[in-house]
Amino acid sequence: METKKYSSYAQIDRELEILKIEKEISYQKLVYGIKKTKESFTPQNIVSGVIGSSLNAFSGNYGTLINLAIPYVVKAVPFVSKVFPTVIKWVSKLKRGN
Repeated sequence: METKKYSSYAQIDRELEILKIEKEISYQKLVYGIKKTKESFTPQNIVSGVIGSSLNAFSGNYGTLINLAIPYVVKAVPFVSKVFPTVIKWVSKLKRGN
């Protein structure tokens, strides 16, 4: 790397301003990348990614049907997880036949 030679303080100030702006741009790119990474780690994206990658083994109409069903299944998961403990309690309270 060659050492730069400046003939005035104005040139130095200009170079420092450019470096400051480049640093801010790099920082904003990093923040944006982190934000996008956080958004990609939603449960829906994780499940879709896992199921989608496993669907590469399927071809034809069966794989297409599964791909169409994935969004509905993912939306149903929170409902099922809320109802599941209630169902378990209800089943455990049922009287068993003698």
